Amino acid sequence: MSLFDSRPKFPVHVAQTDETYPCAGNESLLTGMLRLGRKGIPVGCVNGGCGVCKVRILDGEIKALGPISRAHVTAQEEALGYTLACRVAPQTPVDLEVAGKLNKPFSKGRAESATASPSIQQQ
Repeated sequence: MSLFDSRPKFPVHVAQTDETYPCAGNESLLTGMLRLGRKGIPVGCVNGGCGVCKVRILDGEIKALGPISRAHVTAQEEALGYTLACRVAPQTPVDLEVAGKLNKPFSKGRAESATASPSIQQQ
């Protein structure tokens, strides 16, 4: 791989984070995000086996880079725009939303619920 990646790229927008990153038409949506050190789409096995990177394409065209497991995306879901980000590449600008929860390494809600527990009494 050369120092400068001159492949044509398409903007990919993640609805939940409102972040956009460039992704080449021959790399997966997930690889494009990881290549730039971005976050937004959850990362699992990166080869279609776990379903963690399930997204819904809101706008734009994609092409399959390999088979998508029906264990993770049913035919009905696929018809509604769901796919695995590790198994598809953009062919036009893409808007997507993450299908699962976007987990953050630290959750303010958890810390608050731990300190606000009624069973813990401070004296």
